[in-house]
Amino acid sequence: MGDGPVRNNLARDEMSRTTINALVAVCAGTFGLALYAGLILLPAWNAYSRLWERLAATVLSLYVLAVLVGVGVAAALAFVYFWG
Repeated sequence: MGDGPVRNNLARDEMSRTTINALVAVCAGTFGLALYAGLILLPAWNAYSRLWERLAATVLSLYVLAVLVGVGVAAALAFVYFWG
């Protein structure tokens, strides 16, 4: 059954802390924007039928996104401040 010996990559490089932080930030941003689009923007867009109403709802929902980002940044800053 075996075509040869099993190889283990014991000398693999570990990810640096900076790479992990960047990966977490990108994933959080991607998931956050997807949730914003699905849970806030899409219902606001579908609540109206005229184009100008939909565009106005889209612009106003950006305020909701800005508040959510602001709360997240404030929570992160508070966490960093009180952690040390």
